[in-house]
Amino acid sequence: MSSSKASMRFSTALLHAGRPRGDGYGSVAVPVYQTGSFQATSAEELADVFAGRRTGFCYTRVGNPTVAAFEERMRVVEGGAAALACASGMAAAFLSIAGACQAGDAIIAPRTLYGGTLELFGDLERMGISVRLVDEVSTEALEGALDDSVRLVFAETISNPRLAVLDIPAIAAWCHAHGLALVVDNTLASPALARPLELGADVVVESASKQISGSGTVIGGVVCVGGSFRWDPARFPALAPWQRFGPLALMAGLRKSLHKDTGACMAPTTAFLCCVGLETLSLRMERACANALELARWLDQSGLASDVGYLGLASHPCHELASRQFDGRFGALLTFRAGSRERAFRFLNRVRVALLASNIGDARTLVLHPASTIFLEVGEKDRELAGVHEDTVRVSVGIEDVRDLISDFEQALG
Repeated sequence: MSSSKASMRFSTALLHAGRPRGDGYGSVAVPVYQTGSFQATSAEELADVFAGRRTGFCYTRVGNPTVAAFEERMRVVEGGAAALACASGMAAAFLSIAGACQAGDAIIAPRTLYGGTLELFGDLERMGISVRLVDEVSTEALEGALDDSVRLVFAETISNPRLAVLDIPAIAAWCHAHGLALVVDNTLASPALARPLELGADVVVESASKQISGSGTVIGGVVCVGGSFRWDPARFPALAPWQRFGPLALMAGLRKSLHKDTGACMAPTTAFLCCVGLETLSLRMERACANALELARWLDQSGLASDVGYLGLASHPCHELASRQFDGRFGALLTFRAGSRERAFRFLNRVRVALLASNIGDARTLVLHPASTIFLEVGEKDRELAGVHEDTVRVSVGIEDVRDLISDFEQALG
């Protein structure tokens, strides 16, 4: 559906890209094909579908029309060559690494990643894939971790919750000069703020549970690949069986092997809800970013909290890079320090509009104490590097009236 990519601007593609035509009933919304398998009209047709000689669907673990519609929409809005929907964001992160690497290979990643991703790396280590953790994603730090076993760099567009911003063009150029792939977790930014593939990244993973679906109703993920990286079989032996697919070797390997074999597929109803969520992504992010900026400015001036972290504040060390890379919007996540763990808990227990929950990217404002929850299993050094202290509060700002949010925070902090 390359014509959609060429003809549709971002907000239009959110509504129309990938919408199936000719379903027989004229459905305006993406139809939900809630079925485990598909009936064939003949044995010859089914044999051709299994052999890849004919396009079609046979079994939802392998492919489903509703899921395919979501994948196509994500491909277009990410500016990629292909997309693959997954059961969760963690499944997408796992597949993006395990699909390109095998035992004996290594990757480089920052210690400032989301805690769940750091825990995933422990599983990869047990599978024989080494993880070289660096304190920051700079060319100097990457050079220090590089050797012949490294296959890719994994990083976040915006780290959660430290809010470190990845200089995607610079790091992509360094990776490509060394024959490495750059895999970017774009969950916090979403394609509404940044499209890493267009900035030079080779693979993008998203947690569709966050801004993509937007209302906290599903768990899902997606892997998108660009169309330019050369998956050299000498450097990426795990992809040697798929080298005939050229820049789509990783996607071919995932579809025909790892994704299918691990059962990491997205459910049809989840795909439908993600399509519905995507329709308002641009509007939601516009409102959430505006709310976050106003709330951060109020917190910074209120005297009720300290070390307010938000990319839209000129005081943030990544403000200038974020301004260039995200076209004047700064995301929906902010952090602040309450002064002590007890004061942080007191705030969390007193909020009335904001909800105490561990998700982000919801239409509702969500608050959390990261140190006792999502970073509970992460070592003290890595917590500090990630900006997680005993009094840190993370806020995922929603689309409420910001005046109600400010009033809520004032009474809870007072």
